[in-house]
Amino acid sequence: MERPNRIDPLALAQALIRCPSVTPHDAGALDALQVALERIGFLCERLTFSEPPHADVDNLYARIGTGRPHFCFAGHTDVVPPGDAGAWSVDPFGGAIVDGRLYGRGAADMKGALAAFVAAAARFLEHRGAGFGGCLSLLITGDEEGDAVNGTAKVLDWLDREGTAIDACLVGEPTSPAALGDVIKIGRRGSLNGWLTVYGTQGHVAYPARADNAVHHLVRMLAALTAAPLDALTGAGESVHFQPSNLEVTTVDVGNHAVNVIPDQARAAFNIRFNDRHTAAGLSDWLHRTLAAAGGRHELALRASGESFLTPPGPFTELVAGAAARVLGRRPACDTGGGTSDARFIRAYAPVVEFGLVNETIHKIDEYAPVDDILRLTDVYAAVLDDFFAT
Repeated sequence: MERPNRIDPLALAQALIRCPSVTPHDAGALDALQVALERIGFLCERLTFSEPPHADVDNLYARIGTGRPHFCFAGHTDVVPPGDAGAWSVDPFGGAIVDGRLYGRGAADMKGALAAFVAAAARFLEHRGAGFGGCLSLLITGDEEGDAVNGTAKVLDWLDREGTAIDACLVGEPTSPAALGDVIKIGRRGSLNGWLTVYGTQGHVAYPARADNAVHHLVRMLAALTAAPLDALTGAGESVHFQPSNLEVTTVDVGNHAVNVIPDQARAAFNIRFNDRHTAAGLSDWLHRTLAAAGGRHELALRASGESFLTPPGPFTELVAGAAARVLGRRPACDTGGGTSDARFIRAYAPVVEFGLVNETIHKIDEYAPVDDILRLTDVYAAVLDDFFAT
């Protein structure tokens, strides 16, 4: 006989995948989570935030228990578009299980992990009861894959205004590159986007003295930014926990269709992923100095989407790694690679670690998560909760 306070992680993951919650649309995903959480005793609050011109976003904060310590699980229900649905072997929003794999957009990133944590929380509460001593919460946004303006950052601000402190946070991003439990993320590099516009004077290619070629200036400027590895150019040196920083030029645009006209404008865009030897402000200063030294009239626009951050190896990272090792038989390596995540916002409020499913198929056609991985991830999350609230 099924116990009423048990949650089947596979059934919940399927229900979430069947909600086509492509950012910023929720499509019922938060409703499905809220129903499951309220069934096991969580108090749920829906928080909708607005900041034009960005889309309004619905978020969910659920908690059970009061006081400290406070353990928070953070994640997102929104997903990237499926692409060409006809290229999938199954319905991208069907939640089909085929040959031991759960298919669908969000199966790995990260609806499978959301379902695993809710199931783990249900198991924990069944054993310990609501008076386990402390607070257990979930911070779930629908704005992680998009602008990330009206999501996690605003929920954290709201919690801070409410006087709610978090002692530790686990983010369920898919961190495992090859096998479940091979990596936990203890930090991420920062991200800085740049848009460079260079100005010259238009003219005939046969009379270069009467013109000023914007492309030539742009080439020199980009060469100055990429002449050597970024950490060497800036004198930052090596990082203990992070891979080297890198600047990648992502586009160069002139828009000149005439082969006999010297262009008066040229544009380029670039992205910098930077380690803990840098800050966005410091890189901004370096970029402005370097471009000014290269010469040429120009404008530079910059936008940082996150600073680098690190949860140094210590009690919390050891707790998560130890629980994973005990359940899976392998000890995760601590890593800081990959893109950004909402952990970049959480790190200002609490120690944060990321641990989730294998990321091999995320954002791809036929995204999937092995059924066994979802079940074992549930076991890991349950072990983390047991260890965190052991005393």
